[in-house]
Parts: sequence; structure tokens; C-alpha cells
Amino acid sequence: MSDPKRQPPRIESRAWLAPLPAATRFIFRGGAAAAQAASRAFGVELPATACRANVAGARAALWLGPDEQLLIAPEGDATAARAALAAALESIPHSIVDISHRQVAFEVKGPDAEWLLQAGCPLDLDASQFPVGMCTRTVYLKAEITLWRTGADTFRLEIWRSFAEYVVGMLEESALELTA
Repeated sequence: MSDPKRQPPRIESRAWLAPLPAATRFIFRGGAAAAQAASRAFGVELPATACRANVAGARAALWLGPDEQLLIAPEGDATAARAALAAALESIPHSIVDISHRQVAFEVKGPDAEWLLQAGCPLDLDASQFPVGMCTRTVYLKAEITLWRTGADTFRLEIWRSFAEYVVGMLEESALELTA
């Protein structure tokens, strides 16, 4: 990532916010046969249940639609993941697009995480409605995000890099209410 236009925004960690390391990301689309092959090649069972994520080691697969998954792996796994998926899916109809440079990820965490996100997200984020392991595309104010509850008080936000500073700025505005 030597291209300065592709550098992640410079956002500092806070008690409730942590920028996550760069990652390899693919949008995968395909039918049942392609999903089975991709699961084996990527090393994570692609979720069959709507709005759920599966994790194996440092890799994750997030259900975004009936035939659409977001695959996430550490940045250093890019070449191996791409090659394994290409080999496994060679003769199966599918679509796989590398979106690694399009997005950045942040973790919103702590006892006020749900409240901070609820300030700009139209979903009910109470754990009874949005439990650990649930993920979905949604909006935070005017920015599209992928939201994934990874722990009781922890959420991962996948954001287009061009919207990251806006989303963090709006989260900061919400956080001011906590200190007022």
C-alpha cells in the first residue's frame, strides 16, 4: 500500500474506538456449489443463515445476501487466499472481487458501544435483537457500513475508506454526550 491515496485515514484510538489492521477482503457471490468450494478453499464455512458471521482462526465470512458473502483475512494472507479460491472455483460459476483497498475497519467497544452506534444507526442493536455473531449492511447516518457484533460490547465496522473520517467524526460527536 505505498500509494498515498490508498493509505487508511489517520484516526487515533480512543477508549471506545480502535482502528483495525489492514485486511484482505473479497466479495464472493455464487450458488450452493460455489459456496461449498469457497468454504473449503477459504477455510471458513460460509454462513447459510441470514445476517450471521462465521470465524475460523483469523479469517471470517459474513453473510451479506442470499448469494453474497464478505470474506475477511489478514492482509498477509492475500496471495494464498486468492490462489486457493481461484483454484477451487475454477470450473464453478461465481464472482469474486477483491475489495481490500476500498474498505477500512474499526472496532467500537466498551459499555457504551451499543449506545454510540445507536445514535446514528436505525437498527435495534440491543443484544436480544442483534446478538453476538450477527452482521448486516446498514447505515450510520449517511454512510453505508457493514456492522458485525463480535462480542457483548464490541462491534466491527467495515467502512468505505472515503467515509471513515465522517463516521468516526460522527461517533466522536455522539461520544461528547457521554462526557457532558
